[in-house]
Amino acid sequence: MIQPRRTLPPLNALRAFEVSGRRLNFRAAAEELGVSQGAVAQQVRALEDQLGLMLFQRLPRGLALTPQGAAYLSDVSRAFDTLGEATGRLLARPDAVTISVTPTVAAKLLIPRLAEFKAALPDVELRTVATEALSDFDRDQVDIAVRLTRRPFPASLEARLLFRQELVAVASPHLVKGLALPLTAAALRTLPLLHDTVSPWPLVLQSREKLPGAVFNHTTLALDAALAGQGVALACRAFVAADIEAGRLVQVTDATTTIEPDYFLIRKRSSSPRRAVDAVWHWCAARLSLD
Repeated sequence: MIQPRRTLPPLNALRAFEVSGRRLNFRAAAEELGVSQGAVAQQVRALEDQLGLMLFQRLPRGLALTPQGAAYLSDVSRAFDTLGEATGRLLARPDAVTISVTPTVAAKLLIPRLAEFKAALPDVELRTVATEALSDFDRDQVDIAVRLTRRPFPASLEARLLFRQELVAVASPHLVKGLALPLTAAALRTLPLLHDTVSPWPLVLQSREKLPGAVFNHTTLALDAALAGQGVALACRAFVAADIEAGRLVQVTDATTTIEPDYFLIRKRSSSPRRAVDAVWHWCAARLSLD
């Protein structure tokens, strides 16, 4: 009789344990796996019986890993990550890279540089996902992300600072034609102000009152309105540098404000990253950074 090469618990039981260990709740694990709570609990109990060890302490409102369970979870999670990476490499085109960025990063930094990207990396197909939502690198099949976030990062992620949020007030030259620049705070208040979800006009103008003006849910929309001469926008310098250099926008005050968090380039650490992902990572670090 041929002996099996490996003696492993059933894969479904290991999956139930791994998800339960991450969520520390059978109900949450069941929702992630798309099965019943009872099925997850039964799989975990069967695994504990097979191993002869208690992996969890059952609490009134959830679970707690035992020392043996915590050590086992680390190894099992690493094994699932390895399987996920191997499957991803098998299914993904080796020359296709998916990058997830915010809509403003896409419109103001990435899209204007696509021709440059194609010239630098002609064999790479760049797939851009523009969203404000956080990306799960495995679930969403994302290779690289640009996000507004802050340190510290989990050990499983590699991160590189692209630029800080240095906010500048900008407007169309036509809107401020005839006005003496730079504007004083009092003069700035007389112009229509354009708001987005992050622009802290009250902080910049040192006002405790709500300041009137059009409100947009994306910075890129506020900047489009500024380019159309509809008002003054407050935006990160990285997003307006090209428009200022081209004369489409002007900085209307000398004052700037730097706020947190910052924009980072992020990817999942891998012992064997794909060559195309590495190439896009280094291109983004060089061409999307203000340094």
